[in-house]
Amino acid sequence: MRVGIVVLYESSKQKLLTIAAGLAEGIMQNGHSAEIIDGILEGDKKITFYDYLIIGTETTSAFGGKVPGKVRTYLSQCGSVSGKKSFAFIVKKGLRTGKTLTALMKLMEFEGMFIKYSEVLKNKDEGKEIGKRLHIS
Repeated sequence: MRVGIVVLYESSKQKLLTIAAGLAEGIMQNGHSAEIIDGILEGDKKITFYDYLIIGTETTSAFGGKVPGKVRTYLSQCGSVSGKKSFAFIVKKGLRTGKTLTALMKLMEFEGMFIKYSEVLKNKDEGKEIGKRLHIS
């Protein structure tokens, strides 16, 4: 199964990319193919043809609760994602990251995605373990 890991980050946010790489490793160990897409730099790339979508970003403030505005823009322009199974993740940073995760999930649900799992991740190893345990089918 094709898995699209859409990482919505700006080039200065390498921790998010590192966690996405860990997720991809874990997913590939289960026999799936995974591709990491930089939703900011590759904003015109359509993700319609992926069977399972993983969307990740960081909070925009130290107190959490806000998702970068570019996330909303990307999700509205990335192609038909309605009905796609998905996983939402936020990088652990600052306070109230759970509130940021909820905001991301609401954006994804607004676009019609079916969220099967969500998580606040701290590092690459944690991402890899979650990737291994995801039930992608």
